[in-house]
Amino acid sequence: MKRLLVVYHTQTGHTEAMARAVARGARHPEVAGVEVELRRAVDAGLADLLRADAVAFGTPENFGQLSGGMKDFFDRTFYPAQGLVEGLAYAVFISAGNDGRGALEALRRIVRGYPLREVREPIIARGGLDAGHLERCEELGLALAAGLEAGIY
Repeated sequence: MKRLLVVYHTQTGHTEAMARAVARGARHPEVAGVEVELRRAVDAGLADLLRADAVAFGTPENFGQLSGGMKDFFDRTFYPAQGLVEGLAYAVFISAGNDGRGALEALRRIVRGYPLREVREPIIARGGLDAGHLERCEELGLALAAGLEAGIY
């Protein structure tokens, strides 16, 4: 069984809603053989990362940057994961009050050091969160799960 890890940090609940939409999409009934693990960044750790076959990272944009909660996850897993997750597929979703570019660039810089492989375009919900953003998150989850099931990732 393949495993998709959805790890996220949230303060207002927007990123959590996006994470739940990603997980919902990944649990689509037409996709079998993929287990979805939904974890808050504070509760996720190295063991979760090592069990994953792909990861969806969700973060709010705080002060134009990656959230401290998501950075904490990376701080705790970066060195212990060296040599163990190279090439792991990942995707990103961001709840942004501004444009999301700072958070996205910070996350990409960090994951290049693991190094992980970005396999889908990021989803950035700029301003408020709406039904269209959540639909795109569900599509992202479905695409990641289907890619795992098909052996693409």
